[in-house]
Amino acid sequence: MMKKITLQKVIKGVRYLKHYGLKEFFIRLQEKMEAENVPYEPWYEKHRATTEQLEKQRKTAEKWKDTPCISIVVPLYNTPEPFLREMIASVQAQTYGNWQLCLADGSPKMTGTPVTDTKTSTETQGKGQEKRTLLTGILEEYAKSDSRIVFSTLEKNEGIAGNTNAAIAMASGEWIAFLDHDDLLAPDALYEAVNRMQKGVEEKDGLAAIGLNGAGKSAEYDMIYTDEDKVDMDGKNHFQPHFKPDINIDLLRSNNYITHFLLVKREIVERVGGIRSDYDGAQDYDFILRCVEQASAIAHIPRILYHWRCHSESTSENPFSKQYAVEAGKRAIADHLKRLGIKAEVTPRKDLGFYEVEYPPVGEPLISIIIPNKDETESLKKCLGSIEQSEYKNYEVIIVENNSCEETFSYYRKIAPAEREENGTRLLEGSFPGGQRLAVAVWKEGFNYSALNNFGVSFAKGEYLVLLNNDIELIGTNVLTIMLGTCQRKEVGIVGAKLFYPDNTVQHGGIVVGIGGNARGIASNMFTGLPKDRGGYLHKASLQMDYSAVTAAFLMVKRNVYDEAGGFTEELAVAFNDVDFCLKVRKLGYLVVYNPHAKAYHYESKSRGAEDSPEKTARFQREIEYMRNHWIGILKGGDPYYNPNFSTVYNNYSLRDNR
Repeated sequence: MMKKITLQKVIKGVRYLKHYGLKEFFIRLQEKMEAENVPYEPWYEKHRATTEQLEKQRKTAEKWKDTPCISIVVPLYNTPEPFLREMIASVQAQTYGNWQLCLADGSPKMTGTPVTDTKTSTETQGKGQEKRTLLTGILEEYAKSDSRIVFSTLEKNEGIAGNTNAAIAMASGEWIAFLDHDDLLAPDALYEAVNRMQKGVEEKDGLAAIGLNGAGKSAEYDMIYTDEDKVDMDGKNHFQPHFKPDINIDLLRSNNYITHFLLVKREIVERVGGIRSDYDGAQDYDFILRCVEQASAIAHIPRILYHWRCHSESTSENPFSKQYAVEAGKRAIADHLKRLGIKAEVTPRKDLGFYEVEYPPVGEPLISIIIPNKDETESLKKCLGSIEQSEYKNYEVIIVENNSCEETFSYYRKIAPAEREENGTRLLEGSFPGGQRLAVAVWKEGFNYSALNNFGVSFAKGEYLVLLNNDIELIGTNVLTIMLGTCQRKEVGIVGAKLFYPDNTVQHGGIVVGIGGNARGIASNMFTGLPKDRGGYLHKASLQMDYSAVTAAFLMVKRNVYDEAGGFTEELAVAFNDVDFCLKVRKLGYLVVYNPHAKAYHYESKSRGAEDSPEKTARFQREIEYMRNHWIGILKGGDPYYNPNFSTVYNNYSLRDNR
């Protein structure tokens, strides 16, 4: 169905055309116009809480013993009366009743009636006529009828940061929640938040939703956030949902994906010092980053519980209305990294509100590159040639030979003419023109991808390992540099690359556990088939972010982490060995980072032969059962980096169709 073309949309289109240029504008326009697999608005109507569910929530909440007060803080400034009333009504409609609504009004003053400060419920008398804002009468009306609503009219407008801090100063609750003056809460927002508090910290196979200040050991959450969508000016039509992952620090450094609806423990708010006006335009981004640094555990509720009103003056509709916010966001990320002692360079993307963070390598540690090979001489030549062009020069390459023909050995002898034996293994050795070591270790057993890599690693001398398929060709000269810089971060165990098919469509953009028809719901590469110049859902194909797994066709891992995880599981000879390995590394507490700025071609065929022989089918089934037996928690509970409202069949972040 054609969407109605309005003057507002035409103006917005012209803004985007000027910003992106003709080519990129049409790429984004084409993405935006593609039909959704599952249309959102009817999906939302089906999944929003029903009247019966809301009534059940009220009764359940009344039985809870621990019912913390949640102070919702709202900075007001010239808020249109209908929006103000609708916002307040959405709070009053909450099925959880122990809340406080703190409204700080920084609107321009007018002479007239005395100001009422509902914190004291007395009129503030002064000499002559006092000043009030146009909103004061409305606020007085609500405060008199509902004691949970308090407000203050400020002497002057302190900006969004100062006005929010004024609202926080009125708060008496154990939790502080943040709401914009023209937005709406779903009626079950507070209930769902407190319900999550009641359950305590949840884990999926030991993978807790942790912050940076702890290892998920806390039994209580310090921060809670929810999914959100946008509504039109009437507050009726819902669109552009934002379904979020659990806490994902690399995605958070790429974009403030948390935004709304956010609840933070009062002690954390006090510890970080509230909102800072130095970051106006990105003050919430700076605040969230500082809170994440202090939080021990962070909860994400995968429900649409916040509705961001979209009108001509709102940033959600016109991102160019606050271009200064881009620079403020850059400073917020840079200062966050500086506080953590991490050296990095932050660059805004053309997609406003999105950023690239580059971590320059420290020193030049040896990188050992492990490449299993069988007879693919031409592919191997191309792979080695791309490595040789790398700007990073301190590497060694270990080819793991797996039952190739004599012609392939003739090639080996040209690149590695020396031969010796080490612990019963035949080794061919040589060097690249730049002097880097090149070795061929001969594996005599049958094909087992896990065993081949473990065998190759046993000959590696490097502090960092790169596992690389022989049909990979690095794109550009800085791929190893990019991956090393990210992998050197102390919290990172593994870094994966963005891989393309030869036709310039995506082959790998991270791996999600628990989805994928072909792998029977075990795991799937994301964005397979997406054109190279596309960004995918909310630009995720092009953003550095954390995943539960990445493909071992091309990944970098710290050698000590590889050893700590016990290497690859050799029971998984062909399928899922990289997923299993990444999950073992995650369970040790390390991050698995997808870095799309490290790019390579993967000459794997899009239409490889099916696993259809009796032997292959039996082996594949055994490997499926292994994954189900060892990782049932994440398979049943869901991948923490993937919203459960997304499809478990398609890998493009489309909505789950569970009619």
